[in-house]
Amino acid sequence: MHLRLSLLTYLLLSTLYASGFDTADSVRLRQHLTYLTATPQPRNYQQVAVLDTVAAYINQQLHSAGARLSDQPYEVGGQIYRNVIGSFGPVDGPRLIVGAHYDVCGDQPGADDNGSGVAALLELARLLGQQPQLSYRVDLVAYTLEEPPFFRTKNMGSYVHAKSLHDQGVTVRGMVALETLGYYDDRKGSQDYPVGLLSLIYGTRGNYLTVAQKFGNGSFGRQFARRCRQEAALPVKRFKAPAWLPGIDFSDHLNYWQFGYSAVLVTDTAFYRNKHYHEPTDTLDRLDLRRLSLAVDAVLAALVEA
Repeated sequence: MHLRLSLLTYLLLSTLYASGFDTADSVRLRQHLTYLTATPQPRNYQQVAVLDTVAAYINQQLHSAGARLSDQPYEVGGQIYRNVIGSFGPVDGPRLIVGAHYDVCGDQPGADDNGSGVAALLELARLLGQQPQLSYRVDLVAYTLEEPPFFRTKNMGSYVHAKSLHDQGVTVRGMVALETLGYYDDRKGSQDYPVGLLSLIYGTRGNYLTVAQKFGNGSFGRQFARRCRQEAALPVKRFKAPAWLPGIDFSDHLNYWQFGYSAVLVTDTAFYRNKHYHEPTDTLDRLDLRRLSLAVDAVLAALVEA
């Protein structure tokens, strides 16, 4: 198994280097995660000053990557919250949206949920900034207020962003939500499912990345998942299900569905695998940064080929 994974990794890296790609850097991912999980107070909606500091950090990292920057502030309960957007590729034309929320639920560090998604977003920015030419626009969006008490409300940063695209009549090729990407477990029985029978199809080892979408949401998800599987040096499994299945819409992509955009969730399956989800024990030391970097490489390859 380890030999096969090493060979796959070698072949992927060789292909990327031959194509002029750099690859994801686990050291950089660790640096981002260290910052995100060590803020003076947790990154929750009650700590607006902390969220503003994190937004500024994200803005600076996107700027360093060469992105065109924009800020999307909005008011909730008398407080100003903000989405941070970094754009690559042509200014005009259809867009591909990649997003990750930077807030946490309650008083916990949120390494996997969703420090891992934000770190992946920032590493994608660095790598996209090295692309000499993209045939379409890619917008990387860091959202706030994904977590309770705002989940499934119009106060979610992703709802604000998706609605703004709809109101402006922007053509969206597809949307990718990066959510809980860093937790892996090779042991049997480490992977749960909303329906037990799914273990017969997907297995009981939490050692893979998932690309999930709902039925009837266009061809983007199928194409994106196929590219991820083809390019990834870790297992990638596509999961397609009705929107009512618990977990299938538990992130920012749900708001793009509301406006008719094709959107997918890229995830380690969160609480179906990581039992430290929404707990104070969701810490950096529990994450597998090597496999997180491989997940970033797979997403990058799928984006560039989209």
